[in-house]
Amino acid sequence: MAQQLLSKEVNAALNERIIADADALKAKGIVPTLGIVRVGEREDDLSYERGATKRCETLGVACEKFLLPEDVSQEELMATIEKVNNDDAIHGVLIFRPLPKHLDEEAVVKALAPEKDVDGITDGSMVGVFTGTEQGFPPCTAQACMEILDHYNIDCTGKKAVVIGRSLVIGKPAAMMLVKKNATVTICHTRTVDMPSVVKEAEIVIVAAGRAGVVDDSYLSAGQTVIDVGINFTDEGKLCGDVDFAKAEPIVKAITPVPGGVGGVTTSVLVGHVVEAAKRKMQ
Repeated sequence: MAQQLLSKEVNAALNERIIADADALKAKGIVPTLGIVRVGEREDDLSYERGATKRCETLGVACEKFLLPEDVSQEELMATIEKVNNDDAIHGVLIFRPLPKHLDEEAVVKALAPEKDVDGITDGSMVGVFTGTEQGFPPCTAQACMEILDHYNIDCTGKKAVVIGRSLVIGKPAAMMLVKKNATVTICHTRTVDMPSVVKEAEIVIVAAGRAGVVDDSYLSAGQTVIDVGINFTDEGKLCGDVDFAKAEPIVKAITPVPGGVGGVTTSVLVGHVVEAAKRKMQ
C-alpha cells in the first residue's frame, strides 16, 4: 500500500516555524496581521474564512475583516482595497473570489498591492513565481503541494513530473515551482493526446483536473508520488479528490488523501505568507 502524505504531519512542522517567526516579530513590536476582504456571504467563503481565522489565532497572527454587502458598489470596494493597501498594520490581504457579477474583478485584483497579495492572485505575484523572485507570493494551494514534497523529503531534482491542469491558480504555478526544484515538467490538459500514457511516465504527479476521480489506475505506475489537489463531492455528499484513491493506492509509492492532504496545508501556507510579508516589510 502507498504511503499517505498527511497534512497533519506537514502542518505540525510548518506551524512550528510560523509561530517562531511570529513571536520574533512580536518581540520587535510587529504583530503580523491578515486583512480579509469579503463581499456577500457565500457559504464556501464563510467556511474558508472560519478556517483561516482559527488558524491565524492558533499561530499568533491577527486578523482584521472588511465585510461588504453583496450589492456593494465598485467604488466602495476599490476604496476598501486602497484602504488595506495603505494600512501599514495590515501585512497580507485575502480577497474572496469570485466576486458578484456586477463587480469588475480584474480591476480589483490589479488594484491590490503585490507585496500584500498573500493568496497569489495578482500579476505581480505571478511574475514572482515565473521568475523565481520574492515578488508577491505564490498561490497557496500550489505552494502547499511543494511543502508536502519538502516535508516528506521527496527530491525533485532530475525527476520527470507531470502537472494535470493549466490554471494560474494551481497548474501553471505548480509547474514553475517544480522547475525551480530542478524537475523536468510536462503540463497536461484537456487537449493532451493520450494523457494516461504521458502520466504513467512521470515520477511525480500533481493532479488539479477539477473532476472527481478522473485519474484512475490507467494513468498510474509503480513508484510514483501523487499529489491530489482536487476537492469534489460524490453523489452521496462524500468529499473526494481528482484521483480515484482506491485504485491508486495499491499502485503508487506515495499519495495525498482527500480529505487530509493538500487542502489541510493550504491555510497554514496562507498564514505563513502573512508572517513572511511582515518580515519583508520590516527588512
